[in-house]
Amino acid sequence: MNPMLRELTTFIAVARHGTFAGAGAHIGLTQSAVSAQMQRLEAHLGFALFDRTGRSATLNKAGRHTLELAEELIALYARLAEPEGEDGRGGTLAVGAIASAHAALLPDAIAAFRHTLPAWRIRLVPGVSLNLLAQVDAGEADMAVIIRPPFSMPSELRWRTLVAEPFVLLAPAAKKRVAWRELIETQPFIRYDRRSFGGRQVDAFLRKKRIAVSDAIEVDELQGIAQLVARGMGVALLPMSSGIGAWPRGVIALDLGDDAFHREIGLVEHARRARHDAATHLADCIVQAAKDKTTTPDKPASKRPLRKSSA
Repeated sequence: MNPMLRELTTFIAVARHGTFAGAGAHIGLTQSAVSAQMQRLEAHLGFALFDRTGRSATLNKAGRHTLELAEELIALYARLAEPEGEDGRGGTLAVGAIASAHAALLPDAIAAFRHTLPAWRIRLVPGVSLNLLAQVDAGEADMAVIIRPPFSMPSELRWRTLVAEPFVLLAPAAKKRVAWRELIETQPFIRYDRRSFGGRQVDAFLRKKRIAVSDAIEVDELQGIAQLVARGMGVALLPMSSGIGAWPRGVIALDLGDDAFHREIGLVEHARRARHDAATHLADCIVQAAKDKTTTPDKPASKRPLRKSSA
């Protein structure tokens, strides 16, 4: 993306979240990086955009006018990647998705969409939930399948829950008769990356339950974590996701019982940028694919049921 367009995207985030730190947390930048971008943007435009008081950044009159133009410009820029055919029936839709959704939800959804609208192209954008959310917010992606954020989303964004995936304790099969809480407190802990929304859920769960763990490894790739458990490197809290595929041999998933918590996967769209009937149709196909998966769920592990374990 052009540097000035990137700065305008950051400017829109600051306007919505009220502080440089708040904007940075939502788009994956540090506060100093956001501040530097805003200084460059103001220098380029030749006027101030904010009334700065303490940690807040309130738009002044020029800033409010610039915000309207910036939103229009970013929306127009996004449409450059979506040229419609001469007959007006085709174009490109950008769809962001976390890794597990690529295998679990999108193939069936895209197949159904392409069966109805074959003239439209799909551009899949991989990434982590935080970055994909920022791309939808900025108009760089039409929609994204992500983990629900642990914070309130901007009012311009629309959220639709697709599936709730329960977390389990993945452990070596040799430990199948040990209570999950004893395992997590005594075995090396392979942590779901705390920079991800799912990893933050794990961290919040451990703090809520006052469970002390012995951190050994931190990874963001779920299948990679499962492979480490299979090699006896420790135990891990992971979601039961059909996108992970089968658990490796030699591991067992222990049910957390009454302490169970879930990772909510959903579809996020920009409510004011639903430019095409095609985008609405694709979103509906994704929602339907999730419903079909819920009706006939895929089972991780060797199609073995979860083993009950008391804390």
